[in-house]
Amino acid sequence: MKGKLEGKRALVTGASRGIGRGIAEKFADEGAIVGINYYNSEEKAHELLEHVTSKSDGMLLQGDVSDEEDCENMVERFLERFDSIDILVNNAGIYYRKDLEESDIEYYDRTMDVNVRGPFILSKLCLPHLKYSGAGRIINLSSQLAFRGSTHGTAYVTSKAALVGLTRALALELGPKGITVNGIAPGTIDTDIIGSYSEEKIKQRAEKIPVKRIGEPKDIANAAVFLASDMGSYVNGDILGVNGGSALH
Repeated sequence: MKGKLEGKRALVTGASRGIGRGIAEKFADEGAIVGINYYNSEEKAHELLEHVTSKSDGMLLQGDVSDEEDCENMVERFLERFDSIDILVNNAGIYYRKDLEESDIEYYDRTMDVNVRGPFILSKLCLPHLKYSGAGRIINLSSQLAFRGSTHGTAYVTSKAALVGLTRALALELGPKGITVNGIAPGTIDTDIIGSYSEEKIKQRAEKIPVKRIGEPKDIANAAVFLASDMGSYVNGDILGVNGGSALH
């Protein structure tokens, strides 16, 4: 039985851990060829590649998404091996838990560079190939904090709100070119971001979520498959909240 993404070629940034890893694994399970971008988690990236190649095909693409030269190199290497790109998942991101008083410009600039500049660069570089695909997809990983705000992580919240704006602008621009652009805004997900939480704090957080559990990377991955596949072909410019209802007011 063919997978929902059989033969599709996907580039997933920040794929060695957490949500990115979950998306890369699920894409491979559904038959996609996966380019695994990572920055410095080389061992974990190699572990992921083993899973991907046991299901489909893929390759490692080390690089800093905020660096234009690194991005050009990643895209070129992927194209040399797989000829084109059908799906771009802009997942790579950083999160400094600092409020305005604690922050400095260096933290702000680095956050915006990775979380916003990176998706902009890669969307531009992949555009000719996404148009050629005939069913191109861009999926940007935002956050529920883009809509709710936060008492810490001011730069992170700003960057994820900017990514929502980029998603909507590109959806209007690229929809007529046969490319859909959507975002996913995860709620609390079991990744490194909450790795320092105590068991009690995680339990308390789960109790505040209507479905009474913390999300898992596979929850986001399932949403990404929907948006990347033919099932999501008429969804464009949307920000899909995957949060168990925690964003309800």
